[in-house]
Amino acid sequence: MPDAILSPHLKSATPINRQHAIRLRQIRVRNYALLFFGCVLFHVAGTWNVPLIDRDEPRFAEASREMIERSDYVVPYFNDRVRLDKPPLAYWMQVASYGIFGENDFAARFPSTIAAALTALSIFAWGSRLRSPRRPSASQARIGGDRTGWWAAIIFTLCLQTFVHAKAAVADMWLVLFVTLAHWSGYELIWQSSPESEHQTSNSERIREQAIEHRTSNLWWWTFYLALALAFLAKGPIGWVPLLTVGSTIIFAGESHLRKSFKFVRGIALMLAAVSVWGIPALVRTHGEFFWIGIGRHVVGRSIGAMEGHGANSLGAYLLLLPFYFVTIFASFFPWSIKLPWLTRRLWRNRDTTDNYLLTGTFMIFTIFSLIKTKLPHYTLPAFPLLALLLARCWVDNGTQAKCFKRCTIAASCVYLTIALIAAPFAARFFPAAQLFRESRNDLRSEMEFAAVEYNEPSLVWYFRGRVNGFMTPLNRDAVVPFMEQDGARFVMMPTNLVRDLFPNPPPNWKTFSTCAFNIAKGKRVDLTLVLKSD
Repeated sequence: MPDAILSPHLKSATPINRQHAIRLRQIRVRNYALLFFGCVLFHVAGTWNVPLIDRDEPRFAEASREMIERSDYVVPYFNDRVRLDKPPLAYWMQVASYGIFGENDFAARFPSTIAAALTALSIFAWGSRLRSPRRPSASQARIGGDRTGWWAAIIFTLCLQTFVHAKAAVADMWLVLFVTLAHWSGYELIWQSSPESEHQTSNSERIREQAIEHRTSNLWWWTFYLALALAFLAKGPIGWVPLLTVGSTIIFAGESHLRKSFKFVRGIALMLAAVSVWGIPALVRTHGEFFWIGIGRHVVGRSIGAMEGHGANSLGAYLLLLPFYFVTIFASFFPWSIKLPWLTRRLWRNRDTTDNYLLTGTFMIFTIFSLIKTKLPHYTLPAFPLLALLLARCWVDNGTQAKCFKRCTIAASCVYLTIALIAAPFAARFFPAAQLFRESRNDLRSEMEFAAVEYNEPSLVWYFRGRVNGFMTPLNRDAVVPFMEQDGARFVMMPTNLVRDLFPNPPPNWKTFSTCAFNIAKGKRVDLTLVLKSD
């Protein structure tokens, strides 16, 4: 990593001698390492205690396992069927994690932990480069920038949605990481081309800055477009929101020369070329289905209709839910959301160009998801790094908020660690698939066939395929008895009350395992029984 990024303040506080420069670099490396490993340890706590939660986590985890089994890293499969819902980046990361830790719950979630820690690192680096308008001198800017970077990284790490999704085996944290990198690099390209930057330092400092900017402008350009490509590979077209942020900033700034820094035609061609390395083979092998399902159903479909009951299809309900994210932000961004009214008032009265850029990115994300009919509270998570930077800048400028920040940090850390290490193990016993698997795993054999009736959650596939080589067969009631009467070892999972009707007098060599738990995906209690025939 170049010194211009690793040591962002070198351009505003040049060391007097080489020894001091080396010392400054060592401090920077130590700070980055401390933040990264601290975030990893915080987010990884308790990830082994809670089984994967239906429905998304098991789908991602199992699709990654089937990638390994098929040696096919282009087209994902789930339960032997093509899974076209999401691009492959999250699967690739889980495959790498499985290679290190094995195929288990912890390994499926670990990539999200790494993505969250890298996001915090990016926020820290970006925030440390933001010079406060109220700190005009280089030394004051360096002190304020360090504090802004630290505070912003901690704010992001300790908000509720980050706590949840940094421990989840899904793609969201990778989307957040690359959207943040794209926003950051876009900001740097704009700032380096802005006339305002010429008046923020003395002439001698400006000469040194120009030398650094000349060497790094190309790096920011490459980072911007490659981050956009990786954001798309994480979760689709929503990863291109930074293009809207940058475009809006350039338009409202009224400075057409800013477009030259981005070389949009060349950059978008690079972005699409990077995506096409995976996209073209995927489209060819699925005969275009990856586009029609991945984009048509999961992008357009979510925009014009509520999927899986998340949102509203009627016009009245849609209008009623337009402010959904402006309400749920107070839970998603908790505990820092208690300061959002204060932040809003402060930015309304006084803000600079950096604030406007961060606000534009936040507004774009909230507006897009507010207009989309399918709604879930975590969809606006890519805006949280920008909100964290906004809040940290205002707190640092205020100068009287250190005590409030420390109290919130300590309280949130204690609460989250208590949930992860104490409450989570208690909740683990209410997961039906994991419970059934633990009870029956000593009787499972790799050659067995298995099926499910009226409870076809993805977690059954994930847990039982850890011991069984085949795939789960969904059955209706009428097909259960014929399935169990076939030759060979097999088992079927079904609601407990159905077992009494279908198998009132099971053969003596059959075994049953039952559990009473909670189906989180549907939000209701479930009594589930596994009926096993050993030969």
